Amino acid sequence: MPLHSRTRRLVLTAVLTLCGASVTLPAHAATPRPLFDLQAHRGGIGLTTESSIEGFAKALQVGVSTLELDTQVTKDEKVMVTHDRQVNATKCRDTAPVSPGDPQYPYAGKYVKDLTLAQLKTLNCGYQQLPGYPSQEVAQGMRMIELKDVFGLVRKHRAWGVKLNIETKVEAGAPEQTAPRKVFVRRVFEEIRASGLQRQVTVQSFDWGALRLMHQLAPRLSLVALTNYDFLQVGKPGASPWLGGIDADDYDGDFVRAADAVPGVKTLSPVYGFPQNGTIADPTFRFYVDSSMVRRAHARGLKVVPWTANDLPTIAALIDLGIDGIITDYPDRVRELMAERGLRLPKQYR
Repeated sequence: MPLHSRTRRLVLTAVLTLCGASVTLPAHAATPRPLFDLQAHRGGIGLTTESSIEGFAKALQVGVSTLELDTQVTKDEKVMVTHDRQVNATKCRDTAPVSPGDPQYPYAGKYVKDLTLAQLKTLNCGYQQLPGYPSQEVAQGMRMIELKDVFGLVRKHRAWGVKLNIETKVEAGAPEQTAPRKVFVRRVFEEIRASGLQRQVTVQSFDWGALRLMHQLAPRLSLVALTNYDFLQVGKPGASPWLGGIDADDYDGDFVRAADAVPGVKTLSPVYGFPQNGTIADPTFRFYVDSSMVRRAHARGLKVVPWTANDLPTIAALIDLGIDGIITDYPDRVRELMAERGLRLPKQYR
């Protein structure tokens, strides 16, 4: 049987010691470099229609460590993979009512929580290229998919090394626009449990109240605290509705300390900088993530995986700050950057 690298190192050290030799082995022989977490945002919006099976499949082929995706819960409590709490007519257009005379038709513009799975399945969400993504391949005629479909894709490809970073997209600032938090979290948890892929799952949310509920249901599940900074509501009276009862001012507005107070949180996922889609080439741009944030997070055993960066020089600068991964619309481009930097590359599933 082949020896593990650490075992080989110990055997070689023992042999050299017995022979009276004094040799220093390179540290990397004992400690492999950690895998930089390359996350395909909504399956890789820059490459394929977002939140589609075709998009997630292409991300697996490109070779990513994590499929990042959003969820909403329907009127009949089905867990859909979609970023938008309200059906976006730019992405999905009506085809026909699910039944003649359906009073809710047309469905575009309605909240997902007010529609059923059958109603949502009538929508054509692959009818045009999304503006701003000129290289995006359109998944023609795509119907909105369920969370269980993504689990099925992972099993089909036997992608046991790939994580699924699932966002419970509860709208804490307008709770009437999404399924009730308890229902939302329970249904996502049930789908994760039914998949049998719990060890490959992380759950993220801007709504830290949802993270608290998920921890109660699944205490071993790794959680991810999202923020755009504004949701912290630093310097404002009382606790932000997004922080699950935490007042960021009790932690001097420190995102790291506040998020670390949420049970189960293992990763911090802040916006990478301001403005949200800015780059280091912009004279007014500034990073939110800095070396101090990364150091303080690492000191607490937390990873830092910012969202959603696409500009390669900006991503390179973030890597220099010591981040543990990145959420991106263009995982193929970031993978090339990783290769140039000598970072370990995730497995490709063809």
